[in-house]
Amino acid sequence: MYQVNFSDQAIRVLSKLPTLEQMDVVSAFSSLTPEDLLKGRSDLGTVRRGGHTYHRLRVGEFRIYFETTEQTLHAHYVLHRHTFEDFAFRAHLPFTEDETKIEQEGGFWKYLDDHKS
Repeated sequence: MYQVNFSDQAIRVLSKLPTLEQMDVVSAFSSLTPEDLLKGRSDLGTVRRGGHTYHRLRVGEFRIYFETTEQTLHAHYVLHRHTFEDFAFRAHLPFTEDETKIEQEGGFWKYLDDHKS
């Protein structure tokens, strides 16, 4: 069993969720085993970014990007799927303040819909 840690970003996102959804996300993350990471599962993947290899766990509408040590799971990011933030992370794109504003003002997909030619 791993010790589970969350970054400030992950805690901020989790704290905005309804309690039951928080429990689902935390439970799925904290129940991971070394065997799950070695053998793989359909809800697990990896992303290489900035010299780090992050594991990705899909839980409902969220993706948890985390690193492991022998005894620890450290959730760096909890990102809602179908957002620019999640796409940018997986696609190795830079994330600037302007993109953050787009995300906060209704989401990436809404932004694209509003700016169709």
